[in-house]
Amino acid sequence: MKQKLAHIAIVVRDYDEAINFYTVKLGFRLVEDSILSDTKRWVLVAPPGPDGCMLLLAKAASPQQESRIGNQTGGRVFLFLHTDDFQRDYQNLLYHNITIVRGPSVEAYGTVAVFQDLYGNLWDLVEPSH
Repeated sequence: MKQKLAHIAIVVRDYDEAINFYTVKLGFRLVEDSILSDTKRWVLVAPPGPDGCMLLLAKAASPQQESRIGNQTGGRVFLFLHTDDFQRDYQNLLYHNITIVRGPSVEAYGTVAVFQDLYGNLWDLVEPSH
């Protein structure tokens, strides 16, 4: 049996502002942007590198969904972005004025910092130790 996570939905306020954040500020690539209806699009972004899990940018369609924007996990770190060059990617976060919640630290599993995306979701930037 072979399985993998293909997409993780992240609730966003606006497709275009989310695409801009992930592609321009984080350097992700826009994989797909297809119109499904007058109000719904299928938008996938992915970090550079080999094929892996992608983010599905899902525009909030109800007040309940809007209430989850930026807090899909109750204030815990939501996503973990692994990198092969922590300093390069950390400097990129600083360059783009992305909010750093916890600065770099060296842990048993690697070098890590916590940052917020444009909505306030928490991410770990991790260069794993090998």
